[in-house]
Amino acid sequence: MPANANPSPTPSARPGPGPSPVIAGLLLAAGGGRRLGGRPKALLPYRGRPLVENAVRVLREAGCGPLHVVLGASAAEVRERADLTGCVVVDNPDWAEGMGSSLRVGLASLAGTGARAALVSLVDQPGIGPAAVARVREAYRSPASLVAAAYGGERGHPVLFGADRWADIAATATGDKGARVHLTDHAEELTLVECGDIAEAFDIDTPPDLARLA
Repeated sequence: MPANANPSPTPSARPGPGPSPVIAGLLLAAGGGRRLGGRPKALLPYRGRPLVENAVRVLREAGCGPLHVVLGASAAEVRERADLTGCVVVDNPDWAEGMGSSLRVGLASLAGTGARAALVSLVDQPGIGPAAVARVREAYRSPASLVAAAYGGERGHPVLFGADRWADIAATATGDKGARVHLTDHAEELTLVECGDIAEAFDIDTPPDLARLA
């Protein structure tokens, strides 16, 4: 071998994979359940416990962390009755304005955490389990990532927002639109991850929907 040649590194000398990026789980659980007679969605019973606990478990088992939970309606009661150990719980005093306000509060709470992205889920979708959330999480590529679960090709939740996008999302998240403005304006940059084979994206919105919690 020529003296100035660089030998190929031995397997033990090759650099291993770097640390996994920090993907925060952001659970929006502030809804007051207006069409459910004013029953806060976070406290709906599911398998003997408040529904919010299931949503936290799903994010945790999918590998998300830190976990931030945004509360609104009956926040004090949710804190008292639900086990949210290990979560950062933040209150949204303007929860009645719609999902957009909760998204803004949640993204603001992630400042300084070192998270490279926020994986946003909704408390009232118990048909979406850890496998689907993990599939979306694994589509992260950079702080500019924009990823959403799809069901039969149609965009749904959860959604992953790279940290570079948070400021723009917060600026456009109003009423019940959530991040829809940003998603629409950046549709060409959106990665859809099909999850219809492993999850059901129904919402618990009306009294008939409560049967899905049995």
